[in-house]
Amino acid sequence: MDSETDLTAEFHAIRPRLLGVAYSLLGSVDEAEDVVQEAWLRLDRSEAGQIADVTGWLVTTVSRLALDTLRSARRRRETYVGPWLPEPVVEEGDPADRITLDESLSMAMLVVLESLSPAERTAFVLHDVFGLAFTEVAQAVGRSPAACRQLAARARRHVTARAPRFAVDAGEHRRVVEAFQRAVEGGDLGALLGLLDPAAVLRSDGGGRVRSALRPIEGADKVARFLMGVQARSAGLDLSTRVRPVNGRPGLVQYHGGRPIRVAALSVAEGRVTEIDIVLNPEKLRSAR
Repeated sequence: MDSETDLTAEFHAIRPRLLGVAYSLLGSVDEAEDVVQEAWLRLDRSEAGQIADVTGWLVTTVSRLALDTLRSARRRRETYVGPWLPEPVVEEGDPADRITLDESLSMAMLVVLESLSPAERTAFVLHDVFGLAFTEVAQAVGRSPAACRQLAARARRHVTARAPRFAVDAGEHRRVVEAFQRAVEGGDLGALLGLLDPAAVLRSDGGGRVRSALRPIEGADKVARFLMGVQARSAGLDLSTRVRPVNGRPGLVQYHGGRPIRVAALSVAEGRVTEIDIVLNPEKLRSAR
């Protein structure tokens, strides 16, 4: 680089992508920001003039740091109270501060990625989502390109078997989300059952901080009755719910006194809701607005 100003400018230009890589590996906005900041500090301390490809160096460094963080985070998540869900990204605000997410990285997809080993997840995300060559993936994972190819292939089979079944356009997705909201808020059990896939699954993450289901709820009838119960308990509270972009797709954010208390990401296929991921843990809602 010609100067410190050029280096800073390049870092800020690529920062949203770096955050996207880190978040895709960690499922945490706070941890992703910490990893990206540490990569910047390492770049600032290095002989930047000796780095031919600053962008590539940053992506590799962020990936290595995220992989290390993911390995330690998995041990913490084993003792987590109830289902662990990724921290939702409720997008808006300054584009420079946004996380660049691939359109495939819905909340449901991130839940699937949680079931991979750290090395599998890193190889899959870097190659299949962000398009890095296996020679570059190898630098981040610390294994040979051939080994990384095998890791990604194994991860790909697992993801294909468990990933959301169909993609729908944003307009159709929003229509279903809005109908879902009306049915829940109106206490219309019949309408809600009509919107839920028979095999619908609901996961809620309170992290032991707030009341939530400690196990996934499966089946349209059980999911619908659970949601009706939550709605009944909320009667009389000063709550408002808005349709907002959650991880790039229309979702629901509920507010109390102007503060987000619940973020729901919905997966939609063939006009019905197949998966509902609700984050209630206050620590995971600090970046939501």
